[in-house]
Amino acid sequence: SAFGDDERSSLDAVRGVGRTAAALLHLPKPTIAKVDGVAVGAGCNLALACDLVVASDRARFSEIFARRGLSLDFAGSWLLPRLVGLQRAKQLAFFADIVDAGEAQRLGLVTEVVPAAELDAFVGRWAARLADGPAVALSLSKGLLNAATTTSLEAALEAEAVAQAHNLGGPEAREALRAFRERREPRFRDAGPQRDG
Repeated sequence: SAFGDDERSSLDAVRGVGRTAAALLHLPKPTIAKVDGVAVGAGCNLALACDLVVASDRARFSEIFARRGLSLDFAGSWLLPRLVGLQRAKQLAFFADIVDAGEAQRLGLVTEVVPAAELDAFVGRWAARLADGPAVALSLSKGLLNAATTTSLEAALEAEAVAQAHNLGGPEAREALRAFRERREPRFRDAGPQRDG
């Protein structure tokens, strides 16, 4: 319903969809998509834009656009080749088949598949682990990994060096070292900058 009858209003609406996708992809915190049901079209790409995708065993996925006379959006053209390779991305986009959770995991679209009854608890555990982790280090790792397909080895090594130097001088690494010496788990929430969850 957000799309208009003329090409200009449709262009503006789809650009808004793109801005939403970019905001999610650039979010510095790790994200988890929890999929229990059918994720198709932009909903599928919303899930794929997250750093981790956990699906129930009854979840299904599709780049359904071609069945609707549409091309990919919500960063699907950027995400799919990076996740599954160019030819498989074309297959998913051209045929718009619906794939079950197991096939989605085999293709590289889904990180984990769990029984539907365990989905909430599983994602909750992962979310808690991420929330308790080193926020700065995780954010820097996310940025390094996201840049991996568009940067040279030399640029990646330099970016790693800059990130690691930042980490080594920060409170999270100091807390990890203290915890190692004290033979306990690190408490990064107490060591790092203020967080909002």
